[in-house]
Amino acid sequence: MSVISNPAAGEVPVRGLFIDGAERAASAPDLIDVFDPSRGVVIARIAHATDADVDTAVRSARRAFASGPWATMSVRARARLVNRLADALEAHLEELYQLETRNNGRPITETRAQLGRLPDFFRYNAGLALARRDAVIPVEGDYLCYTQRTPVGVVGNCTPFNHPLMIMAKSLAPVFASGCTTVVKCSEYTPLTTLRLAQIFFEAGLPAGVFNVVTGLGATTGRALAEHPGIAKFVLTGGTEAGRISGALAARNFAHQTLELGGKTPVIVFDDYDVEQAVNYAAFGAFVAAGQTCVCAARHIVQRSVYDEFVERLARKASGIRVGDPALPQTQMGPVISARQRERVMKLIDTAQREGARTATGGGRPQHLEGALADGYFVEPTVFADVTPTMTIAREEVFGPVTVVIPFDTEDEAVAIANDSPYGLAAGVRTADVARAHRIARRVECGIFWINDHHRLDPASPWGGIKESGIGSEFGTESFDAHFHTKAVMTNVSGKPFDWYGTVEGTRRLN
Repeated sequence: MSVISNPAAGEVPVRGLFIDGAERAASAPDLIDVFDPSRGVVIARIAHATDADVDTAVRSARRAFASGPWATMSVRARARLVNRLADALEAHLEELYQLETRNNGRPITETRAQLGRLPDFFRYNAGLALARRDAVIPVEGDYLCYTQRTPVGVVGNCTPFNHPLMIMAKSLAPVFASGCTTVVKCSEYTPLTTLRLAQIFFEAGLPAGVFNVVTGLGATTGRALAEHPGIAKFVLTGGTEAGRISGALAARNFAHQTLELGGKTPVIVFDDYDVEQAVNYAAFGAFVAAGQTCVCAARHIVQRSVYDEFVERLARKASGIRVGDPALPQTQMGPVISARQRERVMKLIDTAQREGARTATGGGRPQHLEGALADGYFVEPTVFADVTPTMTIAREEVFGPVTVVIPFDTEDEAVAIANDSPYGLAAGVRTADVARAHRIARRVECGIFWINDHHRLDPASPWGGIKESGIGSEFGTESFDAHFHTKAVMTNVSGKPFDWYGTVEGTRRLN
């Protein structure tokens, strides 16, 4: 990825910003290259939004929130519109499958399986809007106490490259259903489906200014959005360090925040669970999206009695994964997102080998790829064995197709290894013992836990982490409710006269 100025016209498509219902050029001429990571070639160039552009987008969102058709729309009308957006998304899924696969390199079968769920996100939140009830609170004395909820305002949202549409949709759905508006700064690596979805939603009837998109680098455009005083809520999915920086910026304006950050997911495997099934889940958890997920099954903590068998079977499974052109239905794993990310993954692999981890399989770049694919950003599915919890590869988030296997002897030891991490996003267990499964779920420090499954989500189930994996939740009523201010209304219904400074008989209460 590089920023360039004034490229020759006609080389590749050039995309602008999407503000106030229309695509427009940025205020500066610099453009950013967008690559097809499976071939290492430029497929588009996008605008590099300046502080002034971000301000324009936020002001547009604020106008839409404060006045016009969106601001005056009834809850029922808004819910109908959100359902209509779900229908529009569903009608364009085939186009979006193809575009996202080309832009982020995930196999088309993965992309189809993931994006097909997204209309449900909007329908679920439309249902929450219709079902929403404010509370009447019993209080002491002759008073009626109730709450009123009002949408917070403009939501700034920085989305990542790994699941561009899915992660954006899980934020957009409660934004629209609650009556908020938004400015999205999508990843500079994968902006194409975000820009397309903004057009689709506007054509489906979403008023201008409700959904604006700015493109650019995190350090410039993302920073400008996070620190903008017009942002009432800030949402980011990204690395922990990015969360620290942008979260601090947003906190200066006391913006509400939801941050989903890094992870180093532990999966504890007991010997009472079918080893082959555990391996199948391990391969899926570790290598889906080429390992570029915050919930990647990065640490397999395996009971020593089945450790050797697990390592051997997982290595064999991983070595059989078909790596190649993500546009082909037979491909099972694509590239990582960029040359820079590939080099980072390879450095961590090298560090693991130098620290004494045994490479059970992988550890390099695929040698079978030819033609244009030879220039893609591919890494072999890699399994490390004989890993100790203190090794770098067991502690740092790789964000690539790499997993480690660590042995344990006792349940307490397994839990201690799982919790020995600064992260706390997701975790899992594989066991046939129901009591043990729930016991482990209670003891492991995380925000999402899977028993005999992995990566399962639902728009009704909250999704978020603890520790350095972030704050707040997406999905569920938790996310929807976080888009509102809550006002308490206290009403005196006694009808009795009041004069604090007059003559009053009996017990007096100040409050």
